[in-house]
Amino acid sequence: MYRLTYASSGVSVEAGDELIDRIKSVAKSTQRGGCDPDLGQFGGMFDLKACGYVDPVLVSGTDGVGTKLQVGCGLFS
Repeated sequence: MYRLTYASSGVSVEAGDELIDRIKSVAKSTQRGGCDPDLGQFGGMFDLKACGYVDPVLVSGTDGVGTKLQVGCGLFS
């Protein structure tokens, strides 16, 4: 049985980690009230009170290749 992995799907975890290391300082320079520019998370939150809104928090998420691998594994099982 063929086993799907990050590498076999074209993803290099090491290259991703290297990219994060290279752009950390640039991301940090975007810091402002209400946000946290830390890298490596799967989502983020922005407190819109810093923009004058009353108590909302904007939440954003990202979906990595892991979910796609799980769907692919289900197709071959």
